[in-house]
This record gives sequence, C-alpha cells and structure tokens, in this order.
Amino acid sequence: MNMQATTGNLEQLDQSHYLHPFTDFRDYATNGGRIFSRAEHIYIYDSNGHKMLDGMSGLWCCNLGYSQPAIVEAVTEQMHKLPYYNSFFQCANEPAIELAKALVDITEERFNHVFFTNSGSEANDTNLRLVSRYYQVQGRPEKKHIISRNNAYHGSTIAAASLGGMSGMHEQTNGLDYVHHIDQPHWFAVGPDEDPNEFGLRVARQLEEKIDELGEDNVAAFIAEPVQGAGGVIIPPDSYWPEVQRICDERDILLIADEVICGFGRTGQWFGSETYGIKPDLMTFAKAVTNGFQPLGGVMVSDKVADALLSSEGEFTHGLTYSGHPSAAAAGVATLKILRESNIIADAANKLAPHFQGRLQELADHPLVGQVRGRGMFAAVELVKDKASREKLAPESAGAVFCRNTANELGLMVRQTGDAMIMAPPLVSSISEIDSLVDMLVQSIDLTATHYGV
Repeated sequence: MNMQATTGNLEQLDQSHYLHPFTDFRDYATNGGRIFSRAEHIYIYDSNGHKMLDGMSGLWCCNLGYSQPAIVEAVTEQMHKLPYYNSFFQCANEPAIELAKALVDITEERFNHVFFTNSGSEANDTNLRLVSRYYQVQGRPEKKHIISRNNAYHGSTIAAASLGGMSGMHEQTNGLDYVHHIDQPHWFAVGPDEDPNEFGLRVARQLEEKIDELGEDNVAAFIAEPVQGAGGVIIPPDSYWPEVQRICDERDILLIADEVICGFGRTGQWFGSETYGIKPDLMTFAKAVTNGFQPLGGVMVSDKVADALLSSEGEFTHGLTYSGHPSAAAAGVATLKILRESNIIADAANKLAPHFQGRLQELADHPLVGQVRGRGMFAAVELVKDKASREKLAPESAGAVFCRNTANELGLMVRQTGDAMIMAPPLVSSISEIDSLVDMLVQSIDLTATHYGV
C-alpha cells in the first residue's frame, strides 16, 4: 500500500474513532487534522512527509528534542527487567527510588520527598489531597479554600480544571466550590495603562484581599505557575512574585508552584521558582521530566509539609495504579542524567535564549504585533489590528488561528492561544534553527497582515 493510501486510511479511522483533547469534535469529524509518523532532533514529520520545525517541544515537554537514544535505551532495558509493578502495599521499585533521589538532588534543600503521578493534572489533584491532609493533621480542617488565578492552566481533571482559570473549561463542568480566582499578572491585557511594576503589586495584593474576604483561617493555599504557559506565556512584572511570597509567608498560606511547563530548564534555571525567587511549599512537575518520552508527573513536597504528614498516624488515602511506574521512572532518571551531565540548561540560558528573545524583539515594530514577551526559551507574540487601541485582529482569535495555520503550512509548528502566537522550542536547538523558526514566524505574520489588509 502506498503512503498516500495509508495516510488516507489513517485519516478516515482517526476521524471515525479518535476523540482528541481540546477539539471541536464535529469540526474534526468533517475536516480532520494532521497525523504525525516520525521525528528526529527538533523536527516532526507527518504521514504525508511534510517536515516541520517543532517550535513547541511537543507540548512543552520534549526539551531535549526527539533524538535521545539514552532515554530510549533506559526505558527498553527497564521494560525487559520489570515493565510494571505498583507502589501500593509497602512496595517500591528501583527506578522510582532512584528518580525520587535525583529530583531531590536538583531541587532546593527544603524538598526531600516526592509523590509520583502520571501527569500534571493528577499532580495538582494530589496537591489538593496533600494540602487537605496537612491541615487535618494539624487540627485545622477549616483551612480548605484554595486561591488561583484567572486564565491559569493547572490541568483537565475536575479538580485541576477548577484550579485553572480558563472560562471555557469552567463553562462545561461544575467545578469545586472552594476554589477562588484573582486576576492574572498579564500587564498587556489587564493593566496596560499602568506602570508595569505598580500593576504587578496591585494584582499581587488581590491575593491579600481575597484572603481577607474568605478569612485567613479558612484559606489553605495559593497555586500559580511562575509563568503562565498555556494562558499565553504571561510574564509577571518583577514586582509580582516578591509580593506574593510576602503575603503567603505573613498569612500562613501554603504556596504551590506549578512547574509543569516552567520546569527543567525552560526559564533558564532548573525551575521557574529559582528564576523568580519563589519558595514554594509544594511544587508540581511533569512533561519535561521524561522529555515527553513517558507519561510521568508528581509533587515535590517541602519538609514543612512532609514533616507534618510523616509525624501523623493513619493512612494517606490517595494513590494511582501507575504512581512511580518503573518504565516511566527509568525515562525520568535518564532524562535528568542528560541534563545534569551536560551544559544544555546553561547553554540555553546564556546563548540560545538571548538570541531567541532578541530575534523576536525585532518584531516589536511590525504593524500586526502588539507585544512581544518571553523569558528563557519560551515566548509569545500578541497580534493586534491596531497597536494604539489594542483592537483585536479578528473576532474569536481568527487572526491568530490564520497565522498559526499559515506557519504550519510553511513548516513551523507553533501554537495559538487567544490572539497570541506562542512558542517553546527545544533547548537543544541551534542558533541557525532559532533563526529559521523566527524567519518562518515573520513570514506567517506578514501573510496574515496581507490577508487582513493591515
């Protein structure tokens, strides 16, 4: 059977049987999508042979690209030795133990314990269980309310979607009634007429106002991403995180840093918390911990929380069949070994990221670009019809969708969120590959401007 026939058959089967995440099912059943068949380095190839530079590192997870034989070998070897066993009933496996120690070694001193899950969504569900148990064993069960931010993304389960602040998700599901939201630190969208640092302080202090509204004795935790990734790569003003940290410290509120996207080198350091000087009590991780080669997530638990849990009697009644899955853990061990024994994070921070951000800033004067924002190895380019008024290019983000589709056809995989083009290329990209990414993005924006007559 030739490739075209095979592709056609796959497309038919895909549209007939496969329900995709975050997809308009009716539209997909009619128009279909793109099927990927292989990848190498930072390039992905669809079933028609179309080559694309992956400007999104898969889904923020393949920080080391797709050609990492050491990870493949580690998983293969583990599959031969012990493909699976559970972590219930006082059982463990070698890779899970080794990964737990490796994670402790790369995080700050207060983190000495980890709970494994299969995804960031499950990890944030776990955070709710850990927070609840922490206050129960201290005799303060009334501290159960959680504060999050508008336009945040913390996963797709009922609990994780409740923690997130995306209206589309909340409209389709009844969420948890003890989760509350404050403004995001998105200067361009929320406070463009203010001084950025004054804006950062104002939005951070909404946390304090919400605590006062709910009552300090009733509030358990604040959860936030160091940089909101799926929300549009929202870079907080420099004043924001120090003020949030002050409030959490003074008000006896646990701070949860969701590092699912920021972690493992994306912001220029191991974790976004380091980049912004955050001292979280719980830290969510997933995605790049295995370079996307296996599903794995988890929570780093600070000594403050772990000591309370370890000193209490009774079972922590929470767990997952695949917690600490040996093959997934083996992928994590191999991934962290590569990152520890190479200069990939440092080189990306010191060489690649400045070039990437510098090239993107060249777009600031483009008539279609309202803002270029970024940190480390991810960024967003906000599209507008009019720079002064910030008028949107088209209703329902159609302009950004057109730009994304154009980029895809040119050979660049980028993502559209709202009216922003967002990108997070692998940390192993070369300078010339970053140039190719930006050049294709510029071409896509130029074609979008022509299409909309701007």
